[in-house]
Amino acid sequence: MPDTQNYIRRILTSSVYDVAIESPLDPMRRLSQRIGTPVFLKREDLQPVYSFKLRGAYNKVAQLSAEERARGVICASAGNHAQGVALATQKLGIRSVIVMPRTTPGIKVAAVRNLGGEVVLFGDAFDDARRHAMELEREQGLVFVHPYDDPDVIAGQGTVAVELLRQHPGPLEAVFVPIGGGGLASGIALYIKFLRPNVKVIGVEPDDAASMKAAIAAGERVVLPHVGLFADGVAVAQAGVETFRICRERLDGIITVSGDEICAAIKDIFDDTRAIAEPAGALALAGLKRYRTLPEAGNGPLIAINSGANLNFDRLQHVAERAQVGERSEALIAVTIPERPGSYRQFIRLLGDRQITEFNYRYAAGADAHIFVGVQLRDGEREREQILALLKERDYPAIDLSDNELAKLHVRHMVGGRAASVGNELVYRFEFPERPGALLRFLEVLRSDWNISMFHYRNHGTDFGRVLAGIQVEEADRPAFAGFLEELGYPWWEETDNPAYRLFLDGS
Repeated sequence: MPDTQNYIRRILTSSVYDVAIESPLDPMRRLSQRIGTPVFLKREDLQPVYSFKLRGAYNKVAQLSAEERARGVICASAGNHAQGVALATQKLGIRSVIVMPRTTPGIKVAAVRNLGGEVVLFGDAFDDARRHAMELEREQGLVFVHPYDDPDVIAGQGTVAVELLRQHPGPLEAVFVPIGGGGLASGIALYIKFLRPNVKVIGVEPDDAASMKAAIAAGERVVLPHVGLFADGVAVAQAGVETFRICRERLDGIITVSGDEICAAIKDIFDDTRAIAEPAGALALAGLKRYRTLPEAGNGPLIAINSGANLNFDRLQHVAERAQVGERSEALIAVTIPERPGSYRQFIRLLGDRQITEFNYRYAAGADAHIFVGVQLRDGEREREQILALLKERDYPAIDLSDNELAKLHVRHMVGGRAASVGNELVYRFEFPERPGALLRFLEVLRSDWNISMFHYRNHGTDFGRVLAGIQVEEADRPAFAGFLEELGYPWWEETDNPAYRLFLDGS
């Protein structure tokens, strides 16, 4: 693989500006004031395909020989890389075959076709599409364009660093870069650490798709058993060979963030720029905000890469729902109050002038009232702790549900859905592939004598659906039920002992 000098030469001579723009570096004035240090956003969401991916894709395709161009190219992608390759080949008059999973949203398929790419829909997941693309590569003699693990792709992505150092020549504490496979982080780290080694380069990954952090911790590439798909642009189960080598040597660290923190960062970007970032696009900013809470953080200027804006519109509901929790500007609390006249009024008076964002309850005869309440916070974590302490002091049993995934995804929409005398109920969260037959497979694998006692499904434009299911299984059948979960093959989490379920849904 190329050495550092070779990479710097490749970055400085990359062919990207036939299709890419020099994206602006915008100040985030509102966020800067809030967190007490200058923050800038590198606007790769303004590229022609709304993502940085066309830089590396075009640079790779532009380096092909005449013989390779005549053969045509192929790639596997569910989104941004596909559009980058399609635009590059359209510009250079080269045939491109783009293999995409059948679950790819129609808007992304249409975008690739509009750019002249020959779309092949295959499989239900990215790995299926990738394997099929490699078969077509061999069968048709096409040239494979890797989304990240290729020196020319890495060099193309490195042009982002050339621009931002030119745009911000003054003091700079750190640059935050999203990591999926690691191509963008590798290119940026190579250039910045070569030219300005005192500037930190920090990678950011979702906490449910942190393949690069896991690899660096293990000292070798690892395959994650499960990858979260909310930030689908960085949902990579294994880091690349070359990108792992570079990131291990050049990055100053990797920060992981939650989905709620990503949603909060999407809102921050909108508040400052009126742009809507995709989850992977806001990932770096979420990491920047997390970094500011760490002891090692200074007060110097910080830059985050907004890597893209290819967001399905129907995801916005989920983003808006979770942004306040991610920003710690809303607390979700389960509170038990006496079932007697005037108790609600007394409870609300206790909260003072705080805004109530949610209040869910349903009467249950002969029992205290369990309230699912959302409270807007003006002082973040400290105020949440004050509220919980106040409730405890006044003898209101309370459980903080702000970080309870079951509560945030399902229970808040199901409060009052109790069923009396449901025995032997097991409760599981699943991620169903968003494809025809996913529910049917669940029902066919499930034994007919196991009754479904509860079922709640939600989807917000992702390629999987979130499902909460209650299933009645006798104690003696629990080993067989474990076999059902393994045969089904869908990601799952048991929630039978989750307090949100026990308080609001458990009929026993």
